[in-house]
Amino acid sequence: MGIAPVTERSGKKSWVHWRLQCPKFLRQTFVEWAAQTIPRSFWAGAYYRQQRAKGNSHHVAVRALAFKWIRVLYRCWQTRTPYNETVYLNVLRKRGSHLLGKLGA
Repeated sequence: MGIAPVTERSGKKSWVHWRLQCPKFLRQTFVEWAAQTIPRSFWAGAYYRQQRAKGNSHHVAVRALAFKWIRVLYRCWQTRTPYNETVYLNVLRKRGSHLLGKLGA
């Protein structure tokens, strides 16, 4: 989708940049949608706050959240199941997610 940045390395140098060959409208749509899920989804809000606590800017935190959402939605598409917040929280709990552990959920 073009959400995740590209890291390039050559010798001892390393730099990060946007994916240039991606649907920019789709990337922006996911980022804006992810920002709207922060107050509506428990784990999305917790993940956003965790990213901000690490010192990331608002935009970096929302892009990271959008990347997470893409993975969640792709899994729903693969298994042909609708997204269910409760099911996803139970999966996070079973896996011992640090996200839920820090929040006492």
